[in-house]
Amino acid sequence: MNAHGEEAPVTVTSDFVRSYVITGGRRLPTADDLSLHTLVTLAPERELPLGASPEVRAIWDLCGGGYLSVAEVAAHLSLPVGVARLLLTDLFEQGHLLRRAAPPRAQSVDRGIIEKVLHGLESLYG
Repeated sequence: MNAHGEEAPVTVTSDFVRSYVITGGRRLPTADDLSLHTLVTLAPERELPLGASPEVRAIWDLCGGGYLSVAEVAAHLSLPVGVARLLLTDLFEQGHLLRRAAPPRAQSVDRGIIEKVLHGLESLYG
């Protein structure tokens, strides 16, 4: 409210676009469709789709440099993860993207092995 008791007008900039506008009102994919850790990149020798949205153009530029995770793409583009998943899924289904499974979780190593390696390094460089 301003000093006269009226509601202040809300300013909407071009940076503010609702998710349903970007996705065309479609249902967002589940986490099973494309996990946060899945790596994506552009398929070789592909051209930007005709009539690509600004978000698809940004994904195209970003993923042209190598593999990025779905989470990284969403963060770089300041998009909700669900929206990024939907756009990436569309590009994958059209054959524009390659994807790799998420890297496996790190395996824990026995503490005794790590201590032996540490002692070995200390004896060499100690």
